[in-house]
Amino acid sequence: MLLEYIQAALRHAKYEILADDGSYYGEIPECKGAYANARTLEDCREQLREVLEEWVLFRVHRNLSLPVIDGIKLIVKKVA
Repeated sequence: MLLEYIQAALRHAKYEILADDGSYYGEIPECKGAYANARTLEDCREQLREVLEEWVLFRVHRNLSLPVIDGIKLIVKKVA
């Protein structure tokens, strides 16, 4: 389920070329704070994937909610 969530979130990624230096900027609007910047589009995509993984883990660690993406809802359950 986690892999499907990450893949769905990455499908929502938006990329643009920054005018000032020609680098690529990518973000996932549904995941506030998940963004990356790199010299190539491929590097930007890879960095954004890594950032997203860390973003999800941080939110789980802090018991923060995660947005529903493409109908996928991750719920953290407390285990004894």
